Amino acid sequence: MHHLHVQSQITFLYYRDLEPAANFYTEILGLEQVVDQGWVRIYRVAGNAYLGIVAGEKGHHAPQERNAVLVTLVVDDAARWYDELQCQGANLLSSLETRNEIGIQCFFLQDPGGYALEVQQFLSPVEAAIFQGCKDGPSGAQEV
Repeated sequence: MHHLHVQSQITFLYYRDLEPAANFYTEILGLEQVVDQGWVRIYRVAGNAYLGIVAGEKGHHAPQERNAVLVTLVVDDAARWYDELQCQGANLLSSLETRNEIGIQCFFLQDPGGYALEVQQFLSPVEAAIFQGCKDGPSGAQEV
C-alpha cells in the first residue's frame, strides 16, 4: 500500500435546501468556493482539504433528520472565531471552552442542514504544528 498516494480530501454533506448551506459556508465561514457543479459545490477548507455540499435529491446519500457527523475546523485562535461567528449570527451550540485534559480550546455550532461543526484550537505547540501542515512539529518543521 505504500505506493498509493492520496492527493486531497473532500467531505461531502447532503442538504434538502442547498442555498442556505452555500450561503453559510461562503458568507458566515468565509470558505472559498472552488467548484460549482450546480447541485454540488466544493469549498476549500485548507490546503488540499475540502468540504462539498450536495443537493440531497441528486446525491449518493439523502439528508437525514439527525446527522452523526462532526466536521472540525482547526484554527489558531478559537476565541476570535467564536466572537466573529457570534457576531455573524451563527447557530452556536456551546460557549467557548478549554478542555485541559486533551489540550484544546473549542466550541460547537450547527449549519443550516443540521450538521454539527467544531472550531478547535490545539493548545500544545507540537499538536498545533501537526495540524498546521508541519510534519515534524514546531522545531525543524517541514511543510507538507
